Amino acid sequence: MSQQAQHSTVWLTQEAHDKLRAELEHLKGPVRQEIVNKISDAREEGDLSENGGYHAAREEQGKNEGRIRQLEAMLERAEIGETPPDDGIVEPGMKVTYRFAEDSEDEAETFLLGAREMQGTTTDLTVYSPQSPLGGAIINKKKGDTVSFEVNGKKQTVVIIDAVPYTP
Repeated sequence: MSQQAQHSTVWLTQEAHDKLRAELEHLKGPVRQEIVNKISDAREEGDLSENGGYHAAREEQGKNEGRIRQLEAMLERAEIGETPPDDGIVEPGMKVTYRFAEDSEDEAETFLLGAREMQGTTTDLTVYSPQSPLGGAIINKKKGDTVSFEVNGKKQTVVIIDAVPYTP
């Protein structure tokens, strides 16, 4: 697999894949039809240049079509993976808790290592991509490891406090 293809792969659990597929079908079906109806109703009101409902519906249509394209592209690149083993080794699908080396234990942060496009669709957690600087640095590391990486020319050092499979 080429480096380019590897970076474009979106790793999803079966559950996340199913949720995204359901969202796509909803947007392409009922939501798309509702927007078309709004545009049609607004057109019947006459002068489109001063028709706020028409312009709002067209904007809504643009956003919906953009999300449809995003979901289609993501699902096209998706690889379904199993829930990772609970072995403390960081990999996609893990809920990772870390802290910056200079911070105290109570300043730890937790995130889901997965596809950034999943942000807000399957979890309330922040989602970091395995291709992000932090994600790339900690992948295949384990609980207790201290890892350094560079962000915008600055060296960052984090301690992995915990890594467990994400369960919704």
